[in-house]
Amino acid sequence: MTVTEQRTADDSGDTTAEVGRARRRKEDARLITGRTRWTDNLVVPGMLHLAMVRSPFAHARINSIDTTEAAASPRVVTVLTGADLAETQGVLINAWPITPEQNAPTHTPVAIERVAFAGEVVAVVVARSAAAARDAAELVDVDYEVLPAALDLKEAADDVVLAHPELGTNLSARWVFDSAEAATGQDVERAIEEARADGILIEREYRQQRLIPAFMEPRSVLCDPTGDQLVLWTATQVPHIVRYALAATTGMPESKIRVVAPDVGGGFGGKLQTTPEEWISVAVARRLGRPIKYTETRSESLVAGHHGRDQWQNLTLAATRDGRVTGLVVELLADLGSHVSLVGGGVPVLGAFMFNGIYKFPAYHFAVQTVLTNKTWTDAYRGAGRPEATFAIERLMDELAAEVGVDPLEIRERNWITHEEFPFSTVCGLEYDSGNYEAATARAKEMFGYDELRAEQIRRREAGDRVQLGIGVSTFTEMCGLAPSRVLGSLDYGAGGWEHASVRMLPTGTVEVVVGVSPHGQGHETAFSQIVADRLGVPFEDIEVLHGDTQVAPRGLDTYGSRSLVVGGEAVVRAADKVVEKARTLAAHLLEAGTDDLEFARGRFSVRGTDQGIGLTEISSAVFAAHDMPEGMEPSLDSDAAFDPENFSFPHGTHLCAMEVDTETGAVSMRKYVACDDVGTIVNPLIVEGQVHGGLVQGISQALWEEAVHDDSGTLVSGSFVDYLLPTAADTISFETDHTTSPATSNSLGTKGVGEAGTIASTPAVVNAVVDALRHLGVQDVRMPCTPERVWRAIRDAAGGTAASEPAAMPHFDPDEPGRSSTEGAGS
Repeated sequence: MTVTEQRTADDSGDTTAEVGRARRRKEDARLITGRTRWTDNLVVPGMLHLAMVRSPFAHARINSIDTTEAAASPRVVTVLTGADLAETQGVLINAWPITPEQNAPTHTPVAIERVAFAGEVVAVVVARSAAAARDAAELVDVDYEVLPAALDLKEAADDVVLAHPELGTNLSARWVFDSAEAATGQDVERAIEEARADGILIEREYRQQRLIPAFMEPRSVLCDPTGDQLVLWTATQVPHIVRYALAATTGMPESKIRVVAPDVGGGFGGKLQTTPEEWISVAVARRLGRPIKYTETRSESLVAGHHGRDQWQNLTLAATRDGRVTGLVVELLADLGSHVSLVGGGVPVLGAFMFNGIYKFPAYHFAVQTVLTNKTWTDAYRGAGRPEATFAIERLMDELAAEVGVDPLEIRERNWITHEEFPFSTVCGLEYDSGNYEAATARAKEMFGYDELRAEQIRRREAGDRVQLGIGVSTFTEMCGLAPSRVLGSLDYGAGGWEHASVRMLPTGTVEVVVGVSPHGQGHETAFSQIVADRLGVPFEDIEVLHGDTQVAPRGLDTYGSRSLVVGGEAVVRAADKVVEKARTLAAHLLEAGTDDLEFARGRFSVRGTDQGIGLTEISSAVFAAHDMPEGMEPSLDSDAAFDPENFSFPHGTHLCAMEVDTETGAVSMRKYVACDDVGTIVNPLIVEGQVHGGLVQGISQALWEEAVHDDSGTLVSGSFVDYLLPTAADTISFETDHTTSPATSNSLGTKGVGEAGTIASTPAVVNAVVDALRHLGVQDVRMPCTPERVWRAIRDAAGGTAASEPAAMPHFDPDEPGRSSTEGAGS
């Protein structure tokens, strides 16, 4: 790890400024010592426990369920089926129907007549301990009639087998954007015809494999119905959305529902959901009048928590002979899995606006067909549509560079938006407000030693080394800070993009900040404390940040899409500024001065040109006493603010990766990785560094290791960490990171999102490096994850299947080729 800048002063040179200071996170003291409030740690008197009986089949009719033996087991209270809960369990909602004609099956939390994926809940055991519930769940006897399952995405799109026969098709929705029709660009068909006649036309098909979020803390729910309100503690990213959805689908008044997200151990989008387990816990708790807890096992998490990605991408890029892009056509097949989940149908639509990346495409056409299959449903996973788009365009730009015969960085420079052109309206109709791709790339090249590594690559090729060196480039941008409500409305999203915050001045001068966004590892308590400390001049240590409880923070739209700082942080700024303005009125009264004569700095009002002044702490005490208030002023400095941004934020960066590839065995290893990102104003460099590193590992892991694989019957064979390959620190290298800064114009702090950047940029950088190492052998693509066998087969196939020797047997599962075991590439 290399941190190249530890800024401890704001732009004015103020060395006391908190924004820009590398503060250690104040919440870590409890998080890393175990003195915290995970949902599964909570205990309520009289609490019962749930275990889920899950279908082993991807598609089956439920003929009967015999619960007799399970119900008679020790410590079991009752066993409930979908039929038992039919009147009270509600349904799970889809908040983003991307077209009015979208086909979507009804999604009940417990299946009643038919199961649509392996892992779907068919019955619920209630017992006095979690162990007793799990033991009894093994005794529930379900008679299934196995039905044909729709598993292969392309076959499902052709309706070879129907995932939901009652719908008559697997096609859920088709969403199209065309730059000519939208009047944001030219006719793409004309660009393609011109490229075909006298230019360059590149056509590729890429596979975005299915991934599993694999957060650290398994999902957990505790529901207590015994008070005046039903209280639901849940390991979620979206407590406000859960509350709203419960009220909307169960008939309970929203005022009678309190949702609490205590400390949450990771999410990555995997906890951006309204889950069957939450709805089941509520239904059972209401039925029995007792508190109910459910905590999933890791195996349940992998099979039944939502998955991510899973696309086929068909791409056509048109360019002139000298490599200047003229048009781009994107056709996607996106696997929704068994149901249209909370925002899963809209994930590809988010990506639609990013396939053009940082480049000046004159013409663009995008279309996605979402498809239902008999697999676990998909939804947002770190980056949500933007990693898929960035992968596609950055792979294509490398292909264009190879076609033209120039360096991959040179082809990007010919086509990217220059820093003088900002703000820039893209072919998708977005306005990129700020950026400097030249500066980020120059710094990344310097850190990487780009020219030296290219020279080494040439030497290895000329020498015919067995281990070849590849250099991968990824120059990316993303739209984040989700945001703005009017745009989300135009895309038929079911909620807004605003955010809310409150700043409360306590009588002793300390501060409570209440935010609608809630963390699952991002460091909100630290970052928001730093912002408020600067704004109010209050010590960092005297600020408490409250979040994640709909009774404490009743308004908010929660955490996803790198929106917490960009949107939530701006709401905090505006609430704090309102506190200052309220305090200004009282300070002027107490100092017998005009409000216009007062200056405010470092927590103190002073009368301009005099030594008279009063601190915010004194003003807070004066408000509490309320003995001498200006006429008409209420005795409160507390202030609320809601912020609905006018635009997204657009972080960007250049990532460079060097990979070594053994051309005889297909083994790959990472030699060097450099990332130079522009995330606007940095509030806390340590938090940013952690976000970048975590994001890099997740993106690299997609490129090299991770894949959710189902067998021919629809069983998830990568259903444990033995088979679903997550990297450890030993599998990765030390990354070198730095940043450039072009402040965002969509918020007063100038911040841009950082939580997804590393994941978005790193996957194409790694795959581009692997392909670059082998391009001289005729390899144009290696399907992810780039395991040794897939790399070796790509080399063999490029050579016409005449590789000198077969590698040692490496049994594997490939979701696109039937009939294998599940040990491909372990530890590579």
